[in-house]
This record gives sequence, C-alpha cells and structure tokens, in this order.
Amino acid sequence: MFTTEVLHELIKVLGKENVLSEKEDLVTYSYDATAAVPSVEPDVVVTPTSTEHVVEIVKIANRYKIPIYPRGSGTNLSGGAIPIKKGIVLTTQKMNKILELDADNLTAMVQPGVIIQDLNNEAVKHGLIYPPDPGTVSTATMGGSVSECSGGLRGLKYGVTKHYIMGMELVLANGDVIKWGGKTVKNVSGYDLTALFTGAEGTLGIITKLLVKLIPAPEARKSLLAVFDDLDKAGNAISDIIRNKVIPATLEIMDKVTIGTVENFTHAGLPTDAEAVLLIEVDGYKEVVEREAPVVERVCRENGAVDIKVAKTDQERDLIWFARRNALPSLAQVKPALVLEDATVPRSKIPNVIKEIRRIAEKYNLMIGTYGHAGDGNLHPTIVIDPRDQDEVHRMEQAVDEIFKAAISLEGTLSGEHGIGIGKVKYLPLEFGEAGVNTIRRIKEALDPNYLLNPGKMVTKEE
Repeated sequence: MFTTEVLHELIKVLGKENVLSEKEDLVTYSYDATAAVPSVEPDVVVTPTSTEHVVEIVKIANRYKIPIYPRGSGTNLSGGAIPIKKGIVLTTQKMNKILELDADNLTAMVQPGVIIQDLNNEAVKHGLIYPPDPGTVSTATMGGSVSECSGGLRGLKYGVTKHYIMGMELVLANGDVIKWGGKTVKNVSGYDLTALFTGAEGTLGIITKLLVKLIPAPEARKSLLAVFDDLDKAGNAISDIIRNKVIPATLEIMDKVTIGTVENFTHAGLPTDAEAVLLIEVDGYKEVVEREAPVVERVCRENGAVDIKVAKTDQERDLIWFARRNALPSLAQVKPALVLEDATVPRSKIPNVIKEIRRIAEKYNLMIGTYGHAGDGNLHPTIVIDPRDQDEVHRMEQAVDEIFKAAISLEGTLSGEHGIGIGKVKYLPLEFGEAGVNTIRRIKEALDPNYLLNPGKMVTKEE
C-alpha cells in the first residue's frame, strides 16, 4: 500500500528531483499511446539515473508490496505502460547514455532510456546501423522496444529486435542484479535468459543496460511504389518477389481505406482509386541493388501492377516513406481515437486476412484502415472510433475479437510486434491453449511471485 512514508523513502534514496508526485505529473504518466484504454494515475513517478537507484526502488516496493510499472517513452500500443493497479511508474528517461560503441566487435552498450534514433545517429559515424526500425524510431527507447520486441519496417530482411540483443543487465523482482550474455558471437552458457527477457514487457525484470549488435550500413538503396487494382494480385506479388530470391529491406502494403486517408492528409501523390499499393525498398551493395530493383519491378508487373513509380532521387524516396510512416497519424485525423492491432499471418495469407478485415468492417459498420509489413505478414488493422459513442465502442470490441480469431485461423499470431499488454491477455488461450498459458504463468511466478512487476500485463494471476 502506498503511503506518505513510502514517498519519503523514495525521496531519500533518489533525491526530490527524481520523484514526481504532483497531479500534473501523475496524469502525464497515466496513459500511453494505446487508444480506447482507460488511463490510471499512478501513486508516484520515479526517474532513476542508475542501476543502484532501480535496486533501491524495487526493495522499497517489495517491503510495501507496491506494484512497479517500467516505462520508456510510452509509445507502445498494447497498454503495456498503464499503471492499472496504481503504484510506482519507473521511467527510464534519465538512464539515456550510450555507454560504449565497440566498432571492432560491432556492438553497443546502452542504457534503457536511449532513443533508438540517437543510437543510430552515433552508429552511422562508424558506418554502422542498428536495424530494428519501429514507426516511432525517433521517440521510442531501447528498453521499451526490447521489452516489446519491436519489429518495424525492416523486419523482413534484417529481423526484429530479438535478433540484435546480445546481453543485458537486469534488476529482478527481489532486487537482485543479474548480467546475461556478452560480446561473443557464440554463447550457450546456461539458459538463454536474454531471449526470455526480450519481449517480456517488463513483467519479469527491469532492464538497466543492453548490449546490442550492430551491422555495416548498406551502401545503396532503391525504393519503388507498385499500384494494384486487386488485393490478390498484390498478395501474389509479395510472395513472388521472395520466390525470385530477392529479400527487400522493406516490403509494405496499404489498403484502399488507408491510401485515401493518407493521401488526404499528406498529399504525397498516392493513387486513391487503387485497391492496394506495395512500398518496396532494396538495399545493399550498389551492384546488388542495381540487379534486384529491376527484378522487383518485373515481378510486380507480371503480377498485374497497373503502375510502378521508381524513386529516382532521395526526395522522391523520402516522399514514399513519408506516406507510409504517416498511415497512423493520417487515420488518427478521422475520429478522436483509434485502435491499432498487429495480428500477423504467413505472408501468403495476406490477401485472405485483408478481405476478412474488410468483411468485419462492413459487418460492424466500422472504418478500418489496414496497412503494415507485408513481407513478414505483420498487418496493422486500425479501427477509428469515437470513444464517446458507446455503441461504436461495443462494435469495435466485437470486431477486434473477430480479427484475432481470423488471424489464428489463418495460422497466424495475436501479436507480431506490439506485445500482449492489457488487451490481448484473454486471447492467449486461442494461440497457446491453457497449458501454454499456465507455462507462462509459472515462469512469471518463479521470477515475480508477488506480481509486483507490471501486473495485469502478459499474464494475470490465477484466481
């Protein structure tokens, strides 16, 4: 239970400047980027600056049985940072140092509050990049993106966050500090706890340092936009590109609803009469790009693309990706709130799931824009709603149920990159069965028996 005594203990350990308890601060940390999820004010917000600070916070929380909610920039889309049982929000915004960039070993050691783009800005000075590229790359933190195992636009060729985490330092729920992994390419000592904590959504431990893998930056790149008058043709092109041994760095899709909304917002020159557009980028050595780009263009034409625009300048390329990155903000202009999901299916099932989403939209009389990472089957059906309209909210909830069931029926998964958070906990048995959910629960209880770390997320306590 939170009391004045707890507040004073936190101030004594952290200093007054790192403990926020004013009404304005509590409201600020009562929500994240997830729409249509009620906000909850925490009892207090703490901003530690070191691992030692985090340890002391955890010890205080344990003494008084107060929940802790680790938080990065709050850009997540699963309600993962909302303090649903009040308690302590622990934000890593002040733990934002790049501690080491080791170009010889292609690694970087960072604190969890480092912004992803800031790491890339430093890495590029050495001719390197950190490939994971979520839509909020300029605001999302490393700790938050690792906790959610973010994917982003480059997932098809380069993989997602979990493929670049080599080690970490964590504070466990009992206050112990552990370090796992290292700079060696090969490491099979013990269980792979680095993998376990990546994507754990802050429910098993609090990340205080991260060791990440970097790769050489691609020498050249070329982008194009392919326009289709039929969803099946676009879907066939997606599979056929890869069948022709080309793995694009980025292979994105936008459906008709999204195209119209984005064009109205950005005036990027998108064809509003198209059923779908594919946005594709190949990268690598200049010779490889010059060989692969024509293959992509040919495959799109063979699969019925009615128009193909190849970016000839950096300005034209930037316009293509400006349009894609504005899909979410464009849809957000339509109504006061939106519900963004990330059901993921095998890439060959993309036309099927988009058609199913359209059927669901018509059934429940909702506007749903669908876009996302076509190359890895990770789509973002985005429902625009007015949360003041309770009937519309109810229809949205029914639609979300059907979208998840459709994804699972098409051999897919509940979440490709946004995480489970609050909203998807009840759907986990659909994917894993009760035995699978109980296994997750046993892991949680082994590491956090009192459910103090981000309670209510990923898995709930068995009543």
